[in-house]
Amino acid sequence: MSSSSLSRRRFLGLASAGAAVAVLPGCAGGSGPVQSGGQPRSGGQLRAAFSGGGAAEVLDPHQSNLYVEIARAKALFDKLADYGSDMAPQPRLAEKWEPSADLRTWRITLRQATFHDGRPVRPADVLASFARIVEPGSTRRAKSALSVIDLASSRAMGDRTIEFRLKRPYGEFPNALATLGTYIVPGGTPDLAKPVGSGPFKFRSFEPGRSFVAERNPEYWDGAPYLDELHLVISNDEAARVNALLGKQVEYAHDLTPTSARTHEKTVQIHRLPLSNFHGLAMKVDRPPFNQPELRQALFHLVDREELIRSVLHGSGELGNDLYGKNYRYYAGSLAQRGQDLDRAKSLLKKAGAEGLTIDFDTSDASTGLKEAALAISDQARAIGLKLNVKLGNKDTYWADIAKNGVLASYRSGAMPLESHISQRLLTTSTTNNTQWRRPDFDKLYYDAQSTTDETKRADLYVRMQEQLFDQGGFLWWGVSDWNVASSPNVRGVDDKAPANTLDWARFDKVWLA
Repeated sequence: MSSSSLSRRRFLGLASAGAAVAVLPGCAGGSGPVQSGGQPRSGGQLRAAFSGGGAAEVLDPHQSNLYVEIARAKALFDKLADYGSDMAPQPRLAEKWEPSADLRTWRITLRQATFHDGRPVRPADVLASFARIVEPGSTRRAKSALSVIDLASSRAMGDRTIEFRLKRPYGEFPNALATLGTYIVPGGTPDLAKPVGSGPFKFRSFEPGRSFVAERNPEYWDGAPYLDELHLVISNDEAARVNALLGKQVEYAHDLTPTSARTHEKTVQIHRLPLSNFHGLAMKVDRPPFNQPELRQALFHLVDREELIRSVLHGSGELGNDLYGKNYRYYAGSLAQRGQDLDRAKSLLKKAGAEGLTIDFDTSDASTGLKEAALAISDQARAIGLKLNVKLGNKDTYWADIAKNGVLASYRSGAMPLESHISQRLLTTSTTNNTQWRRPDFDKLYYDAQSTTDETKRADLYVRMQEQLFDQGGFLWWGVSDWNVASSPNVRGVDDKAPANTLDWARFDKVWLA
């Protein structure tokens, strides 16, 4: 879909799209909720519907950005660590890690694991995988997190131990090992025609923008999956994913609106993944008009967060306070909650010289709630004489399009530790810096936080970073809600406590059919 102007009146007049999901033949789900789970049993296939990225989707685990790409990658591959449901890094291919006293050397012991072709996972595979991620010219998501490693000085110590030498102290280095896209592949370079990993499923087939099929890996180090096969199918229309689940074309539907979750909770299983769905705006601070901090601050005071919770999230959420990671470790919860202040917003708009300005506001159907939030905020902006021209972008390429283009965009994020959010999105070297926030003094606060073993000092440094973002940042996080997924009544093993992006989210190796 080409970019086009979209009015709230036109949006409210649209009927639900009837797009079809590409499905594969297989076993159907049950006809109603099953009251008891019983004992896990092996067999069957699970078909899971996700939104996707069309022909641009990739199998390269180091390029995983979309949720369906992450789900595919974690089915085929493993990382050294992953985020637990409490956002703390959990060992995966790494059996344990040990830092030096100065936090500049980390020794990692690998667990005994094998790739799908029978080769053991060795330190050389880890070092080569990381070298590919950070190679010159790379824009891979994990590059900024792993660039701290001095790979030339790092080394294998036997068959199962790696000594990472770092360029600077890094107290939260295991977070880097858990970063999205840090998967380990044999020899460091994936075979994109027939990928080989160490994950719970083995590759069978892939059609970008349509389907992915994998089969059980009986030799998986963390226990063989219960399912014989995993099928991931694509529909970018939320209503179509829901209808496919209700029509027994799939057994799992990812990313439902709060309304759909409430409507169908007596027919299918609704899994509300706790407070892992962060809703916001991204303003590019390196270009007009948002290079004026007063204009960014005007939006901070313009937005009626309570109304957005009511209208976009249908009351199923909590107020955001323009900072990512509410309720997470190091979150600056002591900062006063912002509310709508139209007089102050008008004053700041005038100070920025932006009265009567028209600004293009990019949004898309790429994720639930993006379009609805943009339309509601554009309505709110009229109260201060600001025109936000909502433009509906291509849902297949939206996230890539807004990474460098435009000035204002609807934004959404799953869960990650605050440290990872900062290192991936807000440092001068960050490869997914969608607000183009680059401040040497901010970078220094982050590096100082990673250089200390004093927990009180580190917490204080995180507050100081967030104070900068609260005052002048390019992200406006207006709300946080549960992440909704749904499954057929006979599906078991979906972890309701695992936030999106974490280890036990989309953990299809632990799912079984009753």
